[in-house]
This record gives sequence, structure tokens and C-alpha cells, in this order.
Amino acid sequence: MQVSKLFHSLHNPAFARLYAAQTTSLLGDALTWLGLALLAFELAGKDSAVVLSGALTLRVTAFVLLSPFAGVLADRFDRKTILVITHLARMCIISFLPFVSAVWQVYAIVFALNVFNAFFTPTYQATIPLVTGQQDYPQAIALSSATFQLLGVLGPGIAGVIAAFVGMRQIFFIDALTFLIAAILIATLPGQLRVNQAIDQRRPSGKTWSEVREGTNRLFSDCSLRYALAMQFVVSIAGAQILVNTVGYIQGTLQLSSVQYGWVMGALGIGATFAAFIFGLLDQKSKRLNLMFAGTVLVVSALLPASYVGLSPLLALWFIAGAGQTLVNVSAQTLIADCTPIKFQGRVYGAQFAWSHLWWVFAYPLAGWLGSYQKELPFLSGSLIALVFLVVVQLALKPKL
Repeated sequence: MQVSKLFHSLHNPAFARLYAAQTTSLLGDALTWLGLALLAFELAGKDSAVVLSGALTLRVTAFVLLSPFAGVLADRFDRKTILVITHLARMCIISFLPFVSAVWQVYAIVFALNVFNAFFTPTYQATIPLVTGQQDYPQAIALSSATFQLLGVLGPGIAGVIAAFVGMRQIFFIDALTFLIAAILIATLPGQLRVNQAIDQRRPSGKTWSEVREGTNRLFSDCSLRYALAMQFVVSIAGAQILVNTVGYIQGTLQLSSVQYGWVMGALGIGATFAAFIFGLLDQKSKRLNLMFAGTVLVVSALLPASYVGLSPLLALWFIAGAGQTLVNVSAQTLIADCTPIKFQGRVYGAQFAWSHLWWVFAYPLAGWLGSYQKELPFLSGSLIALVFLVVVQLALKPKL
């Protein structure tokens, strides 16, 4: 009964089609990001952490600059059109990655790719409560997050197999194909995906800026959303260490192969998937802030001993870290739907997406620096920094309920 509750949102035809499109594109996307890590190691060797941190910093820079405007557009216009255009654009851009021969080309393609990703993700997040309604959106958000993480688990293993037979660069074409399929699925949805206030009319630029500011104002004026955003800052510091420095630790320090790297990142995804399913089954509003704190503690705690362990313990630690990240991020997404009227949710999701990724603009370069200059203990240093911020946030911003 509890498991069927989690999948109840799929009875909604519109969400089922959106979910199928998300699943299709994420399958290829998981392959692409593992391929990007391997490509960085191919181009830069032991300096791959610097390349990855640079590429990921450009990625979140695009999110920070553009996603607030994406939220405003999602409240004004047909979201189906936005989702289709962003899929097709990313399909074209990702097709250039197999031909990359220099680091600067990686940077340029990653930034261009995530310009459109900045418009896709907040629009998709805001569309879930729109099509599912108030009763089913917590389960729909949890299911969407669980699928994202599950495909993150499957993707590295599939990528390793494909790279062994057809070459590492060819896996990028798979991602391009999935974007095309996802665009077709969304385009065949009947009708429009539009909130009531979203009508086609010309608006002055001042109105646009006012709506962008409104999303941020609503985000920071609510004590629960403000606390959630601060916890995401702590998680970004710890999470960036994992994304940037794991490949160097596995293939450099431990002298293992890309297959073992896939296993470790798969463990991260398994933990995240497990936590997303658990969150969907709980669905208790009163416990979301506690779950968020517990998730942050799990991520920071998992990172503390990681610089001293071998492959097997690292698998367990990254499982714990993945579970913690999901508890924080899914709680934050669900709180927006709890605290925000539906006609404003697009711009608030856009603002939250921008601000939460602004934290990564700081976290990725920090992780790259620790990976280059603290090569023996990158995870320990990052976890201690995150721990200090965790204590500050908990003492200063925890809502008094």
C-alpha cells in the first residue's frame, strides 16, 4: 500500500508523459556526465579536478544568471513549448562533445548546454505541482527525484560497458538521442501547460525584473525556505568535493580504473534513490525540516573519513552521502510547493534554483583547489569547512515552530 502510494501520481496522464520524458533524457544525461569526467581525465590527467571544477562552475553560472528568468517565463507562457525547445537545443549542443580536443572546448560546450538546462529544470519542477495537484505533488516530486538518482546509478555502469565496446566519446550521441525522444513525448501532450495568469501579451522590462525580484523575496521572506536554502549551501560545499575529487581519488590515489569510479558514483546514486523513496512514503510536512537537518549531517559525516579509506568503505560512505543530499534537496523542492501559491511557484522555483546553484559557484572552485593543493586530504578539508557552516546555520536560521 505504501509503495503504491508513491506511484499514484502516475495515474495522472499528463504527469505520466512528463515523467516518461524526464526518464528518457536522464538516462542519456547520466552517461554524458560520467563521460565528461572521463574526458576531463583524458585531456588533463591528474589535473582533471581543475577541469571538472571549471566546467561545473560554468554550468552553475548559467543556472544562476538565467534560471530566475526561466521561472518568470514558466509563470507567463506555455510550459510545454519551453520544455520542447530546451530539449531540442540540448540535443544539438551535446552532439559536439565527441569531437572535443581541447579543454576550452569542454568549457564552451558545457556552458552552452546549461544555458538551456537553466530554462528546463525550474520549468519542469514548477510543472509537477501544476499537473498533479495539491494531494499528489509530494509523491510526484519524490518519484521524480528517485528516478533521477536511479538513472544516475544505472548510467555509470552502462557508460562503462558502452565505452569498452564503442569508445568513451560515442556515449555522448546516446544522450543527444534521448533529448530528441523526450522532446517528442512532451510535444505530443494534449493542450497546454499554463497557469491561469499566463497570457500572451507584451510586458515592460520593469515588470519582468519585478517578477524576478518577487521570486527571490518570497524565497527569503519565508523562514522555512530560507533555512532550506542555507542547508543547501552546506551540502554544496560537501557535495562538490564528491563530484570533483572522486575521479582523481579513485584513478589517481587508489590507482583503480573508470569501472571502479562508476561503482563509487553508483553507490552515491543508490543512496540518493533509497532516500527519495523513503521521503515519498513518509510525506509528513511537520518532519521535513528535521529530515533536512539529518540529511546535511549525513553528507558531512560521510565525507570526514573518506580521504583515509579504500574502495569498499568509500562505497558505503558515498551511499550515505547520496541519501543525505536527497533528503535535503527533495525537502527543499517540496517546501516551495507547501509555502507558495501555485501562480507564483514558477518564479520561486526559478529563484531557488538560481540561489542554490550560486552556492556551487563557490563550492566547485573550492573543491578544485583542495583537489590540487590538498591532494592527500581533499575530502577531510572540505568536510571540516562544511561542518563549520552547518553549526552556524543550525544555530542562526533554524525556524522556531
